[in-house]
Amino acid sequence: MELSALSLRLRALSALRGLQHTPLVRASMSALDSLAGDSAAQFADAYGALCAAHYACGDASRTLLDAVHYDVNTLTDTLAAPADALLGAATRDLETLDALLALDGAALKTAASGRFGVPALLDLPDFPASAPLPFRDGAALASFYRAQGYGFFAQATAFAVQDDGSVRPIVHPDPIRLRDLPGYERQKQQILQNTRAFLDGREANNILLYGDKGTGKSSTVKAVVNEYAERGLRIIEMAPRHITSFPKIFAETLRSPFKFIVFLDDLSFSREDDNFAALKAFIEGGLAGKPANLVIYATSNRRHLIRESFADREGDEVRVRDSLETVTSLSDRFGLEITFSVPDKDEYLYIVDQLAAESGLTLEGEQLHLLAERFALRRNGRSPRTARQFISQQLAEKYEK
Repeated sequence: MELSALSLRLRALSALRGLQHTPLVRASMSALDSLAGDSAAQFADAYGALCAAHYACGDASRTLLDAVHYDVNTLTDTLAAPADALLGAATRDLETLDALLALDGAALKTAASGRFGVPALLDLPDFPASAPLPFRDGAALASFYRAQGYGFFAQATAFAVQDDGSVRPIVHPDPIRLRDLPGYERQKQQILQNTRAFLDGREANNILLYGDKGTGKSSTVKAVVNEYAERGLRIIEMAPRHITSFPKIFAETLRSPFKFIVFLDDLSFSREDDNFAALKAFIEGGLAGKPANLVIYATSNRRHLIRESFADREGDEVRVRDSLETVTSLSDRFGLEITFSVPDKDEYLYIVDQLAAESGLTLEGEQLHLLAERFALRRNGRSPRTARQFISQQLAEKYEK
């Protein structure tokens, strides 16, 4: 494709018009535009910026593929039945992007040297051509969007809410899987059953996982997401102080093709504050219902979520009843409550055995159990966390010998 035609077609991107804002496409447009100017210096400046954009992304083809994947456009909004004209426009846009990827620095420098009569332009830095995008036409791109999803939440499987209410991808999420969490089989099956119903578009509950610390509540939620990430499940971790950001999160997830677990870890309130009231309204009872593609999974060391004192229970019978109803009003709005209790001796030792086998720790059974029990006594008692810490210590000692 001629450079002048490529410049015009980049400006005429329609179905994928959002890609004009990506650094690589924007720099390419500037460099091509500068060829029509009267200044070799202007071209050199724009060309240098284009080289910098290529060097920054490393792989231009991968960068544009990601930009297409993360875009939200008219095609993604009409995936159920896209118009023929829209599919044709998407095909033309893909051809334009492929022509851009086929362009190398030498072609631009040669054209500029001839245009401005400045041989020194040939000594400018270079960048190579890149592979084309893996879509033959707009229909293939539509199929890709249906299979892989699209938009901001296609960037990762795990996200976190920031202090300003924005959502950012977690670059290195916890890779834990359910096979790494021995024990608590009944609890895990309840969560899996609810999550599968959610992914299948059936009725699913918000879940409150409560119980003793170190019993694997948070790890279980993260592991469930990792199990079903390929089915389009995403997790958004939200600190309790960010609960008032729920409306913004709802707005961002509403148009997304993915399913979301909003994860509230270590949830508790010192009193019935704004966050407490907001969460009650969002779970059930508010005028603006939450999106159908979102559920809330929360963990807490206490079932009633509000820290109580004996002073809270003082007063006449009516006030006491009101106080108790307030304390339970939030936890009762979770459709499913799952208890993670401290394991008894047999379950604790079962967890130790499973972790030892997975890690390749070879200790005779009685010795392993004796050392594990001693370790638990020195720590805060039996728990899956204690078992994992014990195994880690044994492995460290093993490799030092």
